[in-house]
Amino acid sequence: MPKPLSGRSYLVTGGAGFIGSHLIRALLERGAGVVCVDDFDDFYDPRIKRENVRPFLEHEAFTLHQTDIRNAERVQEIMSASAEQLVTGGIVHLAARAGVRPSLEQPRLYLETNVGGTLNLVEAARACGIRKFVFSSSSSVYGERPSSGPFREDEDVSKPISPYASTKAMCESLLHTYSHLFGFRVVALRLFTVYGPGQRPDLAIHKFTRLIDSGQPIPLFGDGSTQRAYTYVDDIVQGCLAAVEYDATPFEIVNLGAAQTIRLSLLVELIEKALGKKATIDWLPPQPGDVTITHADVSKAERLFGYEPSTKIEDGIRRFVEWYVAARGEESPGGSEE
Repeated sequence: MPKPLSGRSYLVTGGAGFIGSHLIRALLERGAGVVCVDDFDDFYDPRIKRENVRPFLEHEAFTLHQTDIRNAERVQEIMSASAEQLVTGGIVHLAARAGVRPSLEQPRLYLETNVGGTLNLVEAARACGIRKFVFSSSSSVYGERPSSGPFREDEDVSKPISPYASTKAMCESLLHTYSHLFGFRVVALRLFTVYGPGQRPDLAIHKFTRLIDSGQPIPLFGDGSTQRAYTYVDDIVQGCLAAVEYDATPFEIVNLGAAQTIRLSLLVELIEKALGKKATIDWLPPQPGDVTITHADVSKAERLFGYEPSTKIEDGIRRFVEWYVAARGEESPGGSEE
């Protein structure tokens, strides 16, 4: 049985997004209160995000604020208004400008949102006496590594290869400072390529599925040999829920990923099989900022949280495609392109 969280409240930034909306559902189901902050930006169709939170709007334990985390004054107002409740739980910070490739074009925006927004949140939390902070970092902080083995949290991450990855590494450092100086209990979760129902339309699995389904060519950068630890969203939510409960140490960085890595070419084959359609491939040169492999060592998460990712890629892709096919025939923009 999932552990009940009744009597606790959490501020979830980016709560209208893919991972955020799955996490909010899980928190509400366990009896927690949720204050959701999201700016509904146009990185992809905002209607998708509004549809994500629509089921929660009538829930008595759910509050929604449309706010940009770059607005320090507004962040402070929201947190102050709910501080008494949030002290019982904490903050789960998922909001960010996402994506490696777009960060190459807009590095200033990524720095201002990801680092500046995180600073606004921890400063507001400090003023309100809220000391539990779960942060959504990224496997991209590992960059290109000399070793092909699993990525471990104690590795040097001082050489990221994209502005997006740099901002996530900066936030980890900032949160360590706040933990050290002000007594924050921080868990920074390095997430590995999350997918599942409701996945952002710009991400590979959703994009490939949509293009294959419509008979359009899919762009593959490189030779198809890149590998990712594609992680089903339910497994990520499991880890997030464990992180909000964890309080044994003041600061931890923890990988959340799948137990297996999958070649890009195999991923395409699995989507083809689930859709019952063949892909046409447009081969393109490798993209700057993309790493060739991500491979999660999750032994620390297992040791600290009892984390155990259980969704095989074959099952996860099948569930995603089932969701996509169902959403495709509805009025909902759930399968729309950005």
